[in-house]
Amino acid sequence: MTTMLDPTDERVPVTRQLAMRNGAITGNVALLDISKPRGNVLLDQLQSQLAARLPGVSLNRYAKPTFTKPAPDALRQEIKANNDFVIEALAD
Repeated sequence: MTTMLDPTDERVPVTRQLAMRNGAITGNVALLDISKPRGNVLLDQLQSQLAARLPGVSLNRYAKPTFTKPAPDALRQEIKANNDFVIEALAD
């Protein structure tokens, strides 16, 4: 059984189902640290969990120079060119 946590403030939680999967999950996943405090700690844990559960997935780490501004265009283009998915870490 998988538990999904939804960070939105829903007074009455919406029931959601996982999308159907058609086989093994493969590809490249970008793990983007937006440079907020402890975001790297979150991504370290997430990377460890994903690597153990999804051996067919390549995990690539990226970091924004600062959380106060959007990611530079070159960084966005690199992530887009080399990855199929993006997970962005927000933490404090």
